[in-house]
Amino acid sequence: MDIKLIALDMDGTLLNSEQAVSDFNREKIAQALAKDVHVVLSTGRWLSSCYPYAESLNLSSYLITCNGGEIWTVDKELRERHLLNPERVQMMWELADDMGINTWMVSTDKIWYGNGPDHFSDHEWLKYGCDSHDTEKLDTIVKELSYYDDLELTNSLPTNIEVNPKGVSKASALQHVCDEIGITMENVMAAGDSLNDIKMIQEAGIGVAMGNAQEAIKNVADYVTDTNNQHGVGQAIEKFVL
Repeated sequence: MDIKLIALDMDGTLLNSEQAVSDFNREKIAQALAKDVHVVLSTGRWLSSCYPYAESLNLSSYLITCNGGEIWTVDKELRERHLLNPERVQMMWELADDMGINTWMVSTDKIWYGNGPDHFSDHEWLKYGCDSHDTEKLDTIVKELSYYDDLELTNSLPTNIEVNPKGVSKASALQHVCDEIGITMENVMAAGDSLNDIKMIQEAGIGVAMGNAQEAIKNVADYVTDTNNQHGVGQAIEKFVL
């Protein structure tokens, strides 16, 4: 397989439990870059919380943020953006608030933790999230939101729900990046650990699940590497790219 792009989830994948990139992972990414392989962070995080990592790794390609809600160049040029309906965001916030579930929401101007704005329509919304260790409450929210056909539901942990506009995913954003570069998804190795990674892992030429991944991810992956605390990303790059 001629891998020309490596797409990496961050939390639970590239980053260890200390939110750091290990020396081994850093070394293997540098070696891939030296072979003119694109390395793209493909994350649920927003730009400001992932850009410093891209900078420290000397990445020179694209950044996929908010689960595919935005695509940026490393020069912070916005290439694509997908927004949620403000009325939907308000509905989801009120639903979780009524159930006593913690929420976070990403707008283009700030991150909202727990509270919401006075007027949701005054903001542009990229992603909605909520989390709880009460699985019954999470199941109730998933059931309620499943009636809306304009929403894309995933998670980044078994204890949360993340929502983007329908059709928005890391996979759809990666396809756009591939088109920009002039390659196909067959030339992509994608690594991740959660449901927001599942489509890019399924559609990539080589889909890699982390050793700490949710079982559904391991079941669809072509290969299961070591955990995020044991340099699983670097091991996969060494095996399939170098």
